[in-house]
Parts: sequence; C-alpha cells; structure tokens
Amino acid sequence: MTGNKRDAFSSCHPFVNFYYFVIVIICAMFFLHPVLMVISFISGFIYAIYLNGKKAVRFTLFGMIPMFLIAALFNPLFSHAGITTLFFLRNGNPVTLESVLYGLAMGGMLVSVMTWFSCFNKIMTADKLTFLFGKLIPALALIFTMTLRLVPRFKHQIGVIANAQKCIGRGMSDGKLWMRIRNGMNIISILVTWALENGIETATSMKARGYGLKGRTHFSMFHFEKRDMIVMLLMVSCTLIIVVGSYFGRTGMQFFPKVIMPPSDSWSMVIYLVFLVFVNIPMILNVWEDIKWKSIKSKI
Repeated sequence: MTGNKRDAFSSCHPFVNFYYFVIVIICAMFFLHPVLMVISFISGFIYAIYLNGKKAVRFTLFGMIPMFLIAALFNPLFSHAGITTLFFLRNGNPVTLESVLYGLAMGGMLVSVMTWFSCFNKIMTADKLTFLFGKLIPALALIFTMTLRLVPRFKHQIGVIANAQKCIGRGMSDGKLWMRIRNGMNIISILVTWALENGIETATSMKARGYGLKGRTHFSMFHFEKRDMIVMLLMVSCTLIIVVGSYFGRTGMQFFPKVIMPPSDSWSMVIYLVFLVFVNIPMILNVWEDIKWKSIKSKI
C-alpha cells in the first residue's frame, strides 16, 4: 500500500522494482533529447502524484521548479560556449543560445531525476533493499537499512526529548539566548546517550538471534510470480530497443558549438513510443488492476 491508494507496481518482486528505477533514472540522467525529457518528467510527476498525492505537487512547486529555474539561469552566466550570441553582459561575456538551451536541459534533467528518486524512495523500502542485497553484501545492506531506519527514529526521539524538556522549563524557547543554547546542547546530549544505549541493545539482540552465523536462513515474503516475469520481459524488451536507439544517436542532442537535433524519422518515433511505454509501466499496471477490480465488483 502506498499513500491512500494501492500501487500495483509496488507489489511486484523487488528485483522488478529495482530494475525499473535503475533504467529510468539512468535515462533521465543521460537522455538530453527534449522529447524524452518531457516524457520522463511528466510520467514521473504523474506517478509521484499517484504515490504521494498533494505532497508531490507541493514538492514540485516549491522544490523542483525553483531548482529548475536556478539551473537554467546560472548556466548561461558561467558558460559562454556556442556560436549564436543573444546579447552581452556588462562584463563583456556573451550569453549564447546554446548555453541557454543547455541550461534548460540541465535543469530539466535535474528535476526529472529528483522526481524519479522521490518515487524510488516510496517504492524501494528497506525490506526490499535488504532482500536484494542481503546475501550479496550483507554488511552493507544491514548498514544501509539501519541508517534508513534510524533517521526517522532520531527525528521522532528528538521531538520526544524536546517536549519533555519543555515541560520542565528547559525547552529551546525558554530563557535568554545563552539558556536556549545550553538547553539545545542538553537535548542533543540526551539524544546521543539514547542512541548509544539503543545501539548496544540492537547489537545484543542481533547476537542473541544468531546474526552472522554460518548457515542461518532468512525469511522472505517475496516470490517471483508469473506477473513479474511478464513485466520483466516487457521492461527488458523496451530497454533493448532504447539502447539500440541510443547507440544510433536518437536519445540525445548536440548543444555545442551549435544545436543539432537528431533526425525526426520513423525510428525516432519508435524510440519515443517505446520510452513512453517503459516509463509508464507502473501506471499501466495500476490502470489494469483498477479495471480488473471494477470488473470483479460488478460481478458481485
């Protein structure tokens, strides 16, 4: 379950989820073709709204759009490559069309990658990452999952400590400036003490449960089913077509010394369509599951 809706893609096998996000994020990072960038961002934004609701809209409006504008505006100010001069700055440096377009592309790339990472963080939970990498690199997987777990716990615990200290007149807003600083340091000291004690308890618990012993088995509720095989075959097929298109230069564009777009032929249209299908696989699954569910309900 994700948000207020059931996400069908998140119920797939962790390897299917991980493969999808690796390919999508790589494409978002390296495909600077405007058509593919627009497809990537819009698809990621729709999926983020499906997963996170209004939070995704606020994240885009107040986080992504300013980041896009900063990246788009700063590049022409510091990069003056290109042959098409638009105007000159007061210091005599030219602002070129190529630098402006490259700045827009970099801003779009950054926003698209951040949007897909927000979806990744929602779908790829700690138990999925542990399942994928626990056997391959168990120590690193353990450290990573514990780090993900400790961040929200620390945030919650420091709130508990701050509220408790505030009740006895030692909050961050009590007293003069030096008193507030001292109270804050006291809260941090209590948090560090709690963290150390918690770490000792966790280590003792893991040792008692036989962590690290040879031959110790692991429970897993993830199973590779027929649906996972179908989705995986679809993703691999799309990936192969996209890789071939990238090899023949249909997924990027040249910015310097002048802007050169790849040819818009039938092969390019195929790449656009395949990429559109690939990045929207989660939403296709969700729509399909909704149709199946409505069909089942209508028969009851």
